Amino acid sequence: MSLEIRYMKRIISTIIILAIVWSMAAQERQTIWPKGKMPHRQDHQIAAMTDEAGQEGFDADKNRIAYIEWYDAPAEDRRTGGCMILISGGSYECCCDVGLIKAWKERFTELGFQCVNFVYRTPRPTGLPIYQTAWEDGQRAVRMVRSQAEKRGFDPEKIGVISMSAGSHLALLLATSSQTPAYEWTDRVDDLPCHINWAIVNAPAYGTTDAESGTPALRQGYGSDVSLSKVFRFDDKTCPMSLHHGGKDIYAPQTSTLVYRQLRRMGIPAELHLYSDKGHGAFGLERGVEFMRQMGYMGPLEEVVSLMDMYPGDEARGSYAKEPVWPEGRIPDFQPEQCVPYIEWHIPAELSTKAIQIVYSGGAYARNDPDGFEVAPIRRYLNEKGMTVVTLKYRTPRPEGLAKHTTAWQDLQRAIRIVRSQAAERGLDPDRIGIMGSSAGGHLTLMGVTSSRHQSYWPIDETDRIPCNVQWGIGIYPAYALTDGLDGHNADNGNDDSNVLAPEFSFDLDTAPMLFIHGDADGYSAMGSVKTWEKMVMMGIQSDLHTLALRKHCFQRTSAPGTGSHTHLDRIWEFLTSKGFNK
Repeated sequence: MSLEIRYMKRIISTIIILAIVWSMAAQERQTIWPKGKMPHRQDHQIAAMTDEAGQEGFDADKNRIAYIEWYDAPAEDRRTGGCMILISGGSYECCCDVGLIKAWKERFTELGFQCVNFVYRTPRPTGLPIYQTAWEDGQRAVRMVRSQAEKRGFDPEKIGVISMSAGSHLALLLATSSQTPAYEWTDRVDDLPCHINWAIVNAPAYGTTDAESGTPALRQGYGSDVSLSKVFRFDDKTCPMSLHHGGKDIYAPQTSTLVYRQLRRMGIPAELHLYSDKGHGAFGLERGVEFMRQMGYMGPLEEVVSLMDMYPGDEARGSYAKEPVWPEGRIPDFQPEQCVPYIEWHIPAELSTKAIQIVYSGGAYARNDPDGFEVAPIRRYLNEKGMTVVTLKYRTPRPEGLAKHTTAWQDLQRAIRIVRSQAAERGLDPDRIGIMGSSAGGHLTLMGVTSSRHQSYWPIDETDRIPCNVQWGIGIYPAYALTDGLDGHNADNGNDDSNVLAPEFSFDLDTAPMLFIHGDADGYSAMGSVKTWEKMVMMGIQSDLHTLALRKHCFQRTSAPGTGSHTHLDRIWEFLTSKGFNK
């Protein structure tokens, strides 16, 4: 055989292989509209990710129709029976989140979900709302995905989306407004419903009325004449969501808090994850995974585990000391039926930071336990990380003739002063002190964080000349934070705008940033944490917040592995690290 013939055969073989590969790829990419039936076709619009559209020789005329692109099915032994639709952002000007789509595809395929990339038409249409053609494409795409469920081996009622930015605006439309037709019927595919079953929504843009024309939030989503955009209908097919937003996003995080508030009004489980000091971006993918696991989208939860069993001993503690909060006979507003307050120093064997975390429990201001599940695990966790913990036993039960928190607040202010006075001699930093409490202890934390300039007792000695402000606070399901729950469960779940923050919180000039972690189904409403977070943002104070779907009060006592309740202690260390408090 001549060299020329062998060469030609090689070329032909290569062409055949490329044709097969192209054919396989073509089978996995499906345009979603029948020929000539795409609504509102506009000649300037294309449907392509930016990596493809930016290639030399890209033919716009061959890429006019929105499409879905199917990825390889997950391994059979991992399949959950669910499907994830991946939606890029790009200001409705392009589909630019190539890296995110790749990362999401890899993570959710690994978790057992069929993944499909949805590429809608951009740039923005002329003469229509900025989202209109993308919304049309989105409703049609969901129907196309649902139509493929049996063929591809997933449940047509287990379809979720994950999205970014303008793609998250589109995801909110899909999640809240599926009963409003975005386009007229075209064929039998449109007989299928276009609702989705859950959504992980990252940094939704254009969600408030100061941004809905397609700009950053001009007034950061705040103002008496600024509200959530009315394009989101919140119909009876609105699905559970996990909302993720940076605290400094120019596409206001207020969008996410307002959506969360409406979901709660409707009794729809949801999570809200807010990240201090972060701008526009997708944060907390694993929080979205934990949300999906908690909601049962990955199958039954693993057997629950006790938090006390997870952290059974004080092996990491190097030294221990206990001392009273007040000199004998000098306790302000002394009431003999109350316990005697004290603090305990738990210093790790190996310090990694000079910061100090003060921790105390809840108990309705009727009792408190420095050795219970709300305190002991966190002191052991932080000791293992190399951080000093001081635990506080404050006076309970509630004092007669005074506000429920008064004597506990006095004890906290005094404890902070004692800790600050001794920090340097113990090799610690007197200007890196945080406080943390759960339930009533969370309310006490809000008092300590927001009202340190307010004198809770008359000074008794030189220690009381020391400031009692702190550098951070951690509120775990704080109770009594809103006016519909000043002395118990929130009567209205804290959702109504008329329910405002409790009047005892001063929000003075020493108010410190906080981390909030709260169960979404807590009778001591998660909206107390959300509204405090909003107040602090309005003051220019950046805080973190995480709510946990389906979880009630004391969410951490027992939890299933792989859920946010199970990993909540890591949120504490991440917060301390992100703010630089544990350096």
